[in-house]
Amino acid sequence: MLNDFRFDADRPTTGLEIELNLIDGEAMPAMRNAEVLADLADSSFQTELGQFNLEINVRPRLIAGHGFDEYERDVSASLAHADERAHKHDAQLVLIGILPTLTQAHTVLDNISANPRYRLLNEQIVTARGEAMALDIQGAERLQASNDSIVPEAACTSVQFHLQVAPEDFACYWNASQAIAGIQVAVGANSPYFFGHQLWSETRIALFEQATDTRPDELKAQGVRPRVWFGERWITSIFDLFEENVRYFPPLLPITETEDPVEVLNSGGVPRLGELRLHNGTVYRWNRPVYDVMNGRPHLRVENRVLPSGPTVVDMLANAAFYFGLVRELAEADRPVWTQLTFSAAEQNFHTAARDGIESTVWWPRLGETRITDLVLEKLLPKAYDGLDRFGVDPVTRDRLLGIIEGRCVSRRNGSVWQTETVRALERERHLDRPSALREMLRRYSTYLADNEPVHTWPLG
Repeated sequence: MLNDFRFDADRPTTGLEIELNLIDGEAMPAMRNAEVLADLADSSFQTELGQFNLEINVRPRLIAGHGFDEYERDVSASLAHADERAHKHDAQLVLIGILPTLTQAHTVLDNISANPRYRLLNEQIVTARGEAMALDIQGAERLQASNDSIVPEAACTSVQFHLQVAPEDFACYWNASQAIAGIQVAVGANSPYFFGHQLWSETRIALFEQATDTRPDELKAQGVRPRVWFGERWITSIFDLFEENVRYFPPLLPITETEDPVEVLNSGGVPRLGELRLHNGTVYRWNRPVYDVMNGRPHLRVENRVLPSGPTVVDMLANAAFYFGLVRELAEADRPVWTQLTFSAAEQNFHTAARDGIESTVWWPRLGETRITDLVLEKLLPKAYDGLDRFGVDPVTRDRLLGIIEGRCVSRRNGSVWQTETVRALERERHLDRPSALREMLRRYSTYLADNEPVHTWPLG
């Protein structure tokens, strides 16, 4: 198909998936997604792994003109409607990378969502590993824990950006996305707490890598690849990634379809490639290749999965504008950044940024070791402006959203910084213990979230 088929890429669309948490009146996880979904009756919302999770799939669209403004209106209206329904069940929605009041007692198998696929996925991963899921995350504090299921993964709530690309351009866009993954994480970090511990600025990265690892220690020592994977090389085609999927990762879900793709092709149709898509969905790349069919035409997308949910709708759209603009400018550059940056350096940047957040220092071509905030303000934001201009984004919208990224870098404050500084102030000034401080912080967070003002402008203390 890649060689001989026409893929839809005439007017490249974008898409958003946003994962949410439910909390109760005490700012604790609310295991009520089934009740909220039943009352909501909206096909754009669906369950996620934990009963305290929901996900919204936002209608794809072009970002030219006022596309971002349309996203903001639609997402805000959908979330407000869902939150109103959640209140009927003594719950409310929160956009956050990891729910800070979540405890180990909440991440038990009884709290997995009702969809049978989640139970099957849990059984397959636990069986493949053959031992308890061990968590060991060293950050500002250290967490060591174990679990007999994959439910801790449900703590990780993210926003995913989709960008449709032509087959011949896919490698450039995927490589560019990998190169800037660390920059995105540093600027957008929003997950500093897990099980009451302050860990990484974006703890979601380390937690997701460990909570879904199917490898026992013996296979880790032998160099078997993890299913949550940054990758190991720049690519020349999307085929490279699907080939790696088959070579390195045995299928987890033994589900097949009746479609014969060759027969469909020979009859002039478009195969859905159900097995390829299902298997690809169980290889958790931070930038995932996607094959899909819409309106009878196949297309390819880069699914950018590195960022946490929240803090607000406008913060997430600022992150989206920064990503879409920057990735286009880098992907179409005469001298691509990945020809000057080793893949291992890009991976190191990613994990450094997840640990240290907006205070990170990373390696960048022609600059060497440089502070993330300086890199963004002096080099990358201008490229993001140019990239959004290539998309035809309205200048007022462009300036408003990228101005939020600038504001974070100037103030050195993102969601993670706001959370940790607020908790420290509550512990120091009001003498609250950690659980109480986390609950109070989350209450304040929920109030500011509803105002939809950028997180770097939220009050502290």
